[in-house]
Amino acid sequence: MHKIYITYPFPEGWLSSLEGKVEMEVQLKNQFLSSSEMGERLKDKDGAIVLLANKIDKEVLDKANNLKVISNYAVGYDNIDIKEAKKKGIIVTNTPDILTNATAELTLGLIFTLIRRIIESGEFLRQGKFTGWEPDLLLGYELKDRLIGILGAGRIGFAVAEKLYALGAKIVYCNSSRKEKLEKGTGAKKKDHKWILKNADIISIHLPLNEETYHFIGQKELSMMKNTAFLINTGRGPIIDEAALADALRIGKLGGAALDVFEYEPGVNPHLLRLRNVVVTPHIASATYRARKGMAKIACENLLAALGGKEPQYRIV
Repeated sequence: MHKIYITYPFPEGWLSSLEGKVEMEVQLKNQFLSSSEMGERLKDKDGAIVLLANKIDKEVLDKANNLKVISNYAVGYDNIDIKEAKKKGIIVTNTPDILTNATAELTLGLIFTLIRRIIESGEFLRQGKFTGWEPDLLLGYELKDRLIGILGAGRIGFAVAEKLYALGAKIVYCNSSRKEKLEKGTGAKKKDHKWILKNADIISIHLPLNEETYHFIGQKELSMMKNTAFLINTGRGPIIDEAALADALRIGKLGGAALDVFEYEPGVNPHLLRLRNVVVTPHIASATYRARKGMAKIACENLLAALGGKEPQYRIV
């Protein structure tokens, strides 16, 4: 029977498809292992189900001599040294598609929360400052006819664009390839990222994290944006230089930001937390019962397929 390591004690029933098929060792909740410790846990394992928070680097892989498959419980895989895994012949899989709608929905929720000043308004009321309806009280913006820039038109960016279009927004997007289906369905126009930064009212980030996208949005890029523009990130935290973003927001270089991911998770730049025009959530874009349980099901299917000598549905390498 194959031995596998699972880096999180998933809720009961989520990994039921593995029962009786593999020998499981499960990491305790909130037990954070170093690369050396993770390598020790994996050295006699045939497979592993890991979280995005688990760094599977060269040090880990050098010790994991028996490892045949890493089933990543996430759509992104920047936590894994893909080149080293490929070099060692280790299959790596992920869990896309199932979380697309959940992430797109949260993106819209963040946009509405930010541009309609919902959290700020709630605090205003709770603090006893509401004395009656006023024509200019807590004015915000509508989505209708706003120009929305989508950075990265993959599965999630595509879904976000479709939902925004249905609400009356105008769509532009930046992507490595043209998305004819998106253009036909929403009237979206493909633009380069500089054009989008200069012209969009709202910019939503849906890029993968890699060497090219690290700090893709920094001081220079933020200075291109309109001072009334809003920045949304449900992609990966390090795509934005958080220190530069905090400075830009503090001096009014842009209208606000909504972030579900952060550069140094679980830490957050404290300057961002002090600003009223910043909305933050703790990496919950896929946090629906349907998405998270579905991700577990796919992670198990990927693992069992690879261990059984079959092609996993979602293989990265």
